[in-house]
Amino acid sequence: MLRALLEHGLAPDLVVGTSVGAINGAVVASDPTPARVARLGEVWSRIESSEAFSGSVLGRLGTLARTRTHLHGNHALRGLLADSLPARFEDLRVPFQCVAASIEGASERWFHEGPLVDAVLASSAVPGILPPVEIDGEHFLDGGIVNSIPVGRAVELGARTIYVLHVGRLERPLDPPRWPWEVGLVAFEIARRHRFVGDLAALPDEVTVHVMPTGQPNPPRYSDISQLRYRDTSAIADRISRAYKASVAYLETHVTGEP
Repeated sequence: MLRALLEHGLAPDLVVGTSVGAINGAVVASDPTPARVARLGEVWSRIESSEAFSGSVLGRLGTLARTRTHLHGNHALRGLLADSLPARFEDLRVPFQCVAASIEGASERWFHEGPLVDAVLASSAVPGILPPVEIDGEHFLDGGIVNSIPVGRAVELGARTIYVLHVGRLERPLDPPRWPWEVGLVAFEIARRHRFVGDLAALPDEVTVHVMPTGQPNPPRYSDISQLRYRDTSAIADRISRAYKASVAYLETHVTGEP
């Protein structure tokens, strides 16, 4: 999606991100060029081959038994982010904000200045997978809990044309849960989709929103247990290619006016 947008001359004036979107958004905000997007693919390859989510089942269960809250530490991911991002928000070429969920405040917290890596790490701290991130004495979890698709925040900051780059879950049909682990997943998905629809309905008339396509011909159902395989990155290259082709077609039809 990013490659298609930049190749069509649609560089961002502002980037807002949640969870994995905070990682991708910060990288692009540091240098919104096709070359940087190509580097982003390399970053994900490094995450795949790194120790960020490595370890045996017994090792992960050992971490869970020791911490009682998460399967992985975040030291390896922190190192990868530090190698890939500037030190501070102020060092980015494009204004960027990311959101995380405050545990103590039971609310969303937007980060837009100061240390960058801590904020991105907080925004992408998936509950149960990674530990909460402490910033200034407050603990934060994944921003998707409180604001998964932050179109409203973009409008508050002055955006009038918004491109939503999502990971495909909006395209997946929901089924009633069949297993205990599906209950929370389906409930969370209902909540995030409900908020997104409400946010879109509340947008001013002068705001245009483009929800970019992922190119997935048959999106898997969200309740499919395979969606829990968060360490399976074998299809990343194919998904990137599908999303690029679909996004080019979308932009030529809906944005550039080309046939």
